Amino acid sequence: MRKAIKVLSVATGIAIAGALTMGAAAAADAEGTWARPSGSSQIRIAPCGSALCGKLVWLRDKGKKDENNPDTSKRDRSLLGVLTVYGMKPAGENEWRGKVYNAEDGKTYTGKMELITPSKLKLSGCVLGGLICKGETWRRVK
Repeated sequence: MRKAIKVLSVATGIAIAGALTMGAAAAADAEGTWARPSGSSQIRIAPCGSALCGKLVWLRDKGKKDENNPDTSKRDRSLLGVLTVYGMKPAGENEWRGKVYNAEDGKTYTGKMELITPSKLKLSGCVLGGLICKGETWRRVK
């Protein structure tokens, strides 16, 4: 009987450890749909090759165009569906580095993402090799 209880307690410990590990892995998952603090748009982060990319999947102003794009042939296109985050590769625990396209000024910046909590993702665009960064914290959309 004691042996059975001991085996059961070891099995329970393994199950709990496995659940905690799975929870930690889920917490480190930046994939999903995220809303900007302004509520003006939502971006879906998903794998693209060996990196993560983010595409605009919802806009409050559905008719908004990519009017500041440096490529004049793209200024008439809808922003809906445009990749704004791309090439994000792991750069540490819950951190990724890549590129960020800012449709508001038409510029592409060195970017970084950091998963703060399972429901908060900080995205920053940087200049001067990452010395000056500006970012915002997005919330996960359920």
